[in-house]
Amino acid sequence: MVPFFLIKLPSSFIIERYFTHRLHRSPFVQQAPPFQDFVIRCVRYAFANLPANIGRVFFSKNVALPFFTFRLFRHGYAHSPIPWREIEVGGVRGLLIGHYEEDNLPEVVVYYLHGGGFSMGSAYFYLEPLLALLTLMQPHWRNPVIFALDYDLVPDKCYPVQLSQAKAGYEYVLSTLVNGEGESVVVAGDSAGATLILSLLLYLAAEPNNEDRKPGFATLISPWVSLVSENNRDTPSDFLNAASLHLYGSQYARKKQYLSDPLVSPGSCRYLDWWARAAPCHGFYITFGGEEVLGPETRELISKLKKAKVKVVVNEEPGLIHAWAIARLFLEESDEERTKGMRQLAAAISGVHFIESPTDSAESGSTAGKLPKLYTKEEMEAFVKKAAKAITAGTVT
Repeated sequence: MVPFFLIKLPSSFIIERYFTHRLHRSPFVQQAPPFQDFVIRCVRYAFANLPANIGRVFFSKNVALPFFTFRLFRHGYAHSPIPWREIEVGGVRGLLIGHYEEDNLPEVVVYYLHGGGFSMGSAYFYLEPLLALLTLMQPHWRNPVIFALDYDLVPDKCYPVQLSQAKAGYEYVLSTLVNGEGESVVVAGDSAGATLILSLLLYLAAEPNNEDRKPGFATLISPWVSLVSENNRDTPSDFLNAASLHLYGSQYARKKQYLSDPLVSPGSCRYLDWWARAAPCHGFYITFGGEEVLGPETRELISKLKKAKVKVVVNEEPGLIHAWAIARLFLEESDEERTKGMRQLAAAISGVHFIESPTDSAESGSTAGKLPKLYTKEEMEAFVKKAAKAITAGTVT
């Protein structure tokens, strides 16, 4: 570690930034100011070389919450301008953000699942971006709230525990926050959190009479679509690397054969009509960086959704890297650039892309009934029955 920080990091930084022609630099470095470039080089080293339990400490409540408080003071706030509180009920843990009142139910609820490779991360680390998102949504919705789930991490727990917790969190949102109206829920997540959102949607799709329980919309930030795939390839810009991702993904799945299960690794779902049934009422908004290791699989997912006649709005940002919509809030300088990712999400949720039904869109068309039958109903349901049994038992057999 010492040779990297004393020799390799400063030398590579100086050589690429100041002695390499701009067109020969990596796409991210071409547009990033020195501070962002330096931080991403450090994160790239940490992701490739440091054990996940060190990252877990940094993103945990005990570190993330004081860091959040420090940033509040730095921006002139003695306390959060929007209330939030911890929730723990029926095995569901998380943060409820916003002015929630039982006699004044929110018009929309964002159900958010954090990223972190299943092995690190917490809802507390995401407080600042989620508060920014909620602030930007408030002019467009009556009393919006966000519920951010805290799920168990690998290696303490593996599949199907996280899917079980994601489902329990969704049930909490449906039953408590929106009075059973699924269309009032936006499911959202980044990276591994987006993986769980896709798994949850596929799970719900095979449940009987699921139409009323489907969420209204989904927003995915840099989704980790396939946990292990030859399409996950290193890039000179991204701080992720395929080898570490595949290690974390394999630890989450626990057994190699489960990496081909769509409820574990959603990218393995090849059934267009399953995706059509799984799609939220008003489709998807997907944002990711053009230089991501996960980019090829994300583009493949988008292609499947479009073939399945699902409404999907895509924001691929050239030259940018993994989860930049979140990272830019901490690394950009101007308020406009810091909040750009959250403004894009708020616009997608707050009416720009959230008003048409897929059946009203010429691009989307109808879903069920017009798609090629690439599966038997029994085959699709078998995945879900297996997962339901595992969730009930708490283990995979």
